[in-house]
Amino acid sequence: MSAPIIGFPSVVNEKAARVVAGFVAALGVLVLVTGWHWVTALMAAGFLLRVLGGPRYSPIGRVAAQVIAPRLGRVVPTAGPPKRFAQAIGLGFTGVAAVAALAFGATGLASVLIGVLVVCALLEAAVGWCAGCFVFAQLMRWGLIPEETCEACNNLALARQ
Repeated sequence: MSAPIIGFPSVVNEKAARVVAGFVAALGVLVLVTGWHWVTALMAAGFLLRVLGGPRYSPIGRVAAQVIAPRLGRVVPTAGPPKRFAQAIGLGFTGVAAVAALAFGATGLASVLIGVLVVCALLEAAVGWCAGCFVFAQLMRWGLIPEETCEACNNLALARQ
């Protein structure tokens, strides 16, 4: 049986996710330093590819998961749905930033959005704290995301105890 064309893995390698975050931070810094806001559109495309298929369709995701993360030691499993949610937030930030800068010339707004994204990506890459995952967990606690959406979250939490 083949994998569906669109779909995010229920469990991902935390190390690969952190490597992707490092790439996102580096690209964001590139935009902020150079003013090349067209890179923001490429970042949005990467987030879209990761939302749709995890690392499968994203060049950065593939390099992170298949080349770099395996060299960092054993796999550290983490739940996929919060990571997908975080990728969707990244898509929102970069999508709005790209439209703001490229369609309306609002480079100040775009830079602020990319700056926030860089801070969040650096936090995940450096210390493993994912802002999108934090928001996802809060939404689950408040009952806005049903628990069955993230069975992998529950299973991994139990396995760590």
